[in-house]
Amino acid sequence: MAPAVRGLKSFVWQKLKSAVFDDFSKEEEWKIMLLDDYTTKLLSLCCKMTDLLAEGITVVENVYKDREPVPHMKAIYLITPTKKSVDGLIDDFITKSSSRYKAAYVYFTDFCPDSLFNKIKASCAKSIKKCKEINISFFPYESQVFTLNIPDAFYRCYSPTLEKTKDKDAVLQVMAEQIVTLCATLDENPGVRYKSGPSDRASKLAQLVEKTLEDYYKTDEKSQIKAKTHSQLIIIDRGFDPVSTVLHELTFQAMAYDLLPIENDTYKYKTEGSGGKEKEAILEEDDDLWVKMRHKHIADVIEEIPKLLKDASSKTKAAEGKLSISALSQLMKKMPLYRKEISKQVVHLNIAEDCMSKFKSNIERLCKTEQDLALGTDAEGQKVKDSMRVLLPVLLNKSHDSYDKIRAILLYIFSTNGTTQENLDKLIQNVQIESDSDMIRNWKYLDVPVISSFVAQQHKYTRRDRSKEETFQLSRWTPVIKDVMEDAIENKLDSKDWPYCSRCPPTWNGSGAVSARQKPRASYREERRSGARLIVFVIGGVTYSEMRSAYEVSEAYKSCEVVIGSTHILTPRRLLEEVKSLSKPKDVVRIKDE
Repeated sequence: MAPAVRGLKSFVWQKLKSAVFDDFSKEEEWKIMLLDDYTTKLLSLCCKMTDLLAEGITVVENVYKDREPVPHMKAIYLITPTKKSVDGLIDDFITKSSSRYKAAYVYFTDFCPDSLFNKIKASCAKSIKKCKEINISFFPYESQVFTLNIPDAFYRCYSPTLEKTKDKDAVLQVMAEQIVTLCATLDENPGVRYKSGPSDRASKLAQLVEKTLEDYYKTDEKSQIKAKTHSQLIIIDRGFDPVSTVLHELTFQAMAYDLLPIENDTYKYKTEGSGGKEKEAILEEDDDLWVKMRHKHIADVIEEIPKLLKDASSKTKAAEGKLSISALSQLMKKMPLYRKEISKQVVHLNIAEDCMSKFKSNIERLCKTEQDLALGTDAEGQKVKDSMRVLLPVLLNKSHDSYDKIRAILLYIFSTNGTTQENLDKLIQNVQIESDSDMIRNWKYLDVPVISSFVAQQHKYTRRDRSKEETFQLSRWTPVIKDVMEDAIENKLDSKDWPYCSRCPPTWNGSGAVSARQKPRASYREERRSGARLIVFVIGGVTYSEMRSAYEVSEAYKSCEVVIGSTHILTPRRLLEEVKSLSKPKDVVRIKDE
């Protein structure tokens, strides 16, 4: 399956084209484009340099850096409305005689505060031919996955040191504004609901999103309020399903990001042979094979990729067997394509074999314990009577590192809804993880019971029965969010646990059935054709297994597309480090400027 043409990346690129590049469609001259850190990442996610060339952009520069003047060319500034980016713009036009460019066309990703706007007006108003806000302040990470642009969001949401500060409310406000730019990009005005829980984070954010949506859609071009669309936005706090964050996942993408040192979606590997060179491969949706394999179980991947390699090499050999001139010329034309195909397959085979070597050496033994603790039943469906008995072999095994032991202890704690203080202290002492004990203790700040008490009895989500579904024994756990997505589409979410913020929520019709009483408006048929949309936002990070769930549910329910997003994407190691940092003072964590 090729990357979705109607995916988020495509929506963002189309919006950039219509909001920015169409302003210059009648012009024949080349232009320079200035970007800051956020817009550089944004563009790299949704287009290539060839796309920019097609729009008349000849050079892309960083607005923060010193650059050579090109006074005969116009410059397009696609920047965030921050002091640093605006200063970069102003520096380019301090005096008319020393202007770096012929004129500036400024496009802000978001609302520009009056203070910055007035600063621009006072400094270089005459050089600016256009100034516009385009409202895109999220990252389209994948075709159905988005993240926000908020540094240190996890610490700012959960740290007890910020509990009574304005920082916590400020970060929720920024989140709400960025989520609304996602809704606007998708042309949705969804009904907003949230999971009620021990904390008010989800309800606060849901109310802020609802208010910001109201303000944003107050008036369109015809000065009419945009009605609610047939879509839902569900907001969930990270503590809702802690199990999925620490469990070892055995599907390809989740397993690779958990076990291998993949950074910025880049996988490094060595070519075969004694003088093997180190190579890099970027894991992205332009790679059809990655899209096809990423959500498959590692057992299937290990079986499928060698078959594909065999097919590709047999095609090459078959072509080489025909020695006519025309056959050779055909082969020469196809060779680059075969080479590209084979090199992709080699990369993915490398990743799969890397994962399997880690799995065989250590992880396989862990997985059974983890699944039994997470589900409370063993592979035969028998109830686990004594969780501590299941946990102990992992803690006593010297070949498991402390991270894996911490993950197992956490699964034990989650499964028993907390443990006693005495038991926790003993576990930490015996496993000798005193220096990392905050990776366990600090889950209380996410409203997950670590020490059991009557107050802390968490209301567990009622799970769907999946006993009839075919699964691998070491992959029996299903992220809770998948149940939520399916229940939402089938209209089975209890409105007491999942209240709406919207005063008049839209008629939700995720499963595609239209009631006879509900008379469709003219535009409604258009909406049905493209299907309803369910947007799920998780405060505090989303896991790769939860991302996979969005695609699986969209595939199963053709009438509804599920889009999932969060402040950032989690791997178990990253999450444990972030949980550990919660008890540190603010300056040690170094919260970056917006």
